[in-house]
Amino acid sequence: MGDPGLFTPNSVTWQMHGDPMMWVAGIRALYLQALHPRAVRDVMQNSDFRQDAWGRLLRTANFVGTITYGTTVAAERAGARVRKIHSMLGATDPETGERYGVDEPELLLWVHCAEIDSYLQVGRRSGFRLTDAEADKYISEQRAGARLVGLDPEAVPANRAQMAAYFEKVRPELACGPEARAVDDFLLRPPTHPLLVPAREVLWRRVAQLAYAALPPYAHELYGRPAPEPAAVTRQLRATGTLLRCIPARLRWRLPPKHIVRAMARLGPGSRPAPYKLGRELAILDEPGEAGRTITGGERGRWGTAG
Repeated sequence: MGDPGLFTPNSVTWQMHGDPMMWVAGIRALYLQALHPRAVRDVMQNSDFRQDAWGRLLRTANFVGTITYGTTVAAERAGARVRKIHSMLGATDPETGERYGVDEPELLLWVHCAEIDSYLQVGRRSGFRLTDAEADKYISEQRAGARLVGLDPEAVPANRAQMAAYFEKVRPELACGPEARAVDDFLLRPPTHPLLVPAREVLWRRVAQLAYAALPPYAHELYGRPAPEPAAVTRQLRATGTLLRCIPARLRWRLPPKHIVRAMARLGPGSRPAPYKLGRELAILDEPGEAGRTITGGERGRWGTAG
């Protein structure tokens, strides 16, 4: 066995972050994060988001993959790079003209909570079955990732109740300003090659709209764009999750940057992320009475209704 890394193959994080719906969750997180005026101003003033938004999204995904499936050393190095970048940057408040650091705990905490809430909400609503205790465990595990970007783990929500209390507290500070509109515009119409515009309209826009629909109602109110009823959104998430999970994991995981493939090579085939490792009694996509059926590729577990 090699170094299991920050979370280890026995964690909820290890199993859930291998799910293809995490990409939809990542887009939801961007929508939600953009509603904090100071946090989104930091992104616009200190990054090349407008010129290289795709690159920024991929770098974020690579960071999450590294700290989830990489070695402890790789995770610590990734966190150190992020902290160093944050320490050198700042943003200007347009109303007061004052500069503030992008590594302020308040801003880091918002970005963290918006991201983790999105992963958890989209995962569960799309059919990745977690008990409430497992959902709490996932949130608690993510305090390790929060530490890497410079937060005090003790100041980060450790369960669903604390996460809900945090969002209730921060809601009065949220608003849909010009920067949030810019993020919204990008997510709906990202720049692409002219030949790919039809695919963007048919495929990407649907994904972005689904991610937007999965936001909490107060976020829809701030953006000023309605969304389907929550029950309809959950059905759409489950349908999308079912479709994406039909793509064999061994194919999905071989796409760059191959974090899971490298982790399995380091730790052995027993480290393969799989929902059944969360203690489920039924196999993935099982019908009643078919517990223990083997699925193609050896995956067993179950996808269930959102909790």
